Amino acid sequence: MEPACRKDKTKLNSTPTRGDRARQKSAQQELKQRQRAEIYALNKVMTELEQQQFEAFCKQMQPQGERLMSDNLRTPPKDI
Repeated sequence: MEPACRKDKTKLNSTPTRGDRARQKSAQQELKQRQRAEIYALNKVMTELEQQQFEAFCKQMQPQGERLMSDNLRTPPKDI
């Protein structure tokens, strides 16, 4: 009978208490908050990188665009 009695006591100890559940819930909320902050920070970095790459692309394409516009100004428009 002793082993059965011990099993019952271990089952009682394994169930989370109100304090344990509150700590677990608090830890979950902190984890979610931290993950959310990390996502926002990563989004900011990625947006800045995308903007830099776009500006570099525009600078690279600008001389070609200016040449095309000046070429179009030299040729008369085509009549349809």
